[in-house]
Amino acid sequence: MRVETSTLRRAADAVLSVVLAPACAACGALLEHPTRGPVCPACWSSILPLTPPLCERCGDPLPTWRVISRPLAVCPRCRRVPGALSRARAIGSYDGRLRSIVQALKYEGRRSLARPLAMMMRERGADMLAGATCAVPVPLHHSRRRERGFNQAADLARHLGIPVVSALRRTRATASQTGLPAAQRQRNVRDAFTISRAGRRLARFPPAIVVLVDDVSTTGATLEACARALKQVGVREVRALTAARVVTPPR
Repeated sequence: MRVETSTLRRAADAVLSVVLAPACAACGALLEHPTRGPVCPACWSSILPLTPPLCERCGDPLPTWRVISRPLAVCPRCRRVPGALSRARAIGSYDGRLRSIVQALKYEGRRSLARPLAMMMRERGADMLAGATCAVPVPLHHSRRRERGFNQAADLARHLGIPVVSALRRTRATASQTGLPAAQRQRNVRDAFTISRAGRRLARFPPAIVVLVDDVSTTGATLEACARALKQVGVREVRALTAARVVTPPR
């Protein structure tokens, strides 16, 4: 059966390569094995993890010398502004091939990319998932959800191997965070999230450890707003796991 399946796959790859000439969603090269997904193996293998040491809270890289002191294992921004998130991690930096893959999922509707991205999130964010009660996808406003047709955060959460609870609702349509300065991002999402009925049921059974899931963390403003809403109803700990993060250069 495996031999037959392999033969059929090779035949399908050959036909699709000739008839459709599909290109990799990340680099644009012609796909030799289009039945294995819209991104070529070279692009997947080019995605590098963030290099330790990392900030204990937000996951940004730190200068190597900071590891000599536990208090210095937190970046200046996280020391300056205490938050509701306990820890955050991502597959890698939001640039290069990873950026192209995330954008293909989010803006081109390549939903088959959610599974391999989530597999990488599971591998590189194993400590975020360990002991977690559930994954909570960052919600879209219903107007954005209707326009896009899906929530990429929910697609990623579905493949993380832990229960998924839609514990949050977005109460108002916010402007896109893209291009906004950090302070405006905070104001843009302030009080934009509330707890859903499922989230209230979750909060009745502490100590809940929740993993927020999203595609990209930029300044962390959206994740922090979600975490505050969850903590207000008694969730014990809120972590965050994203496909990518915009990295602040270490200082």
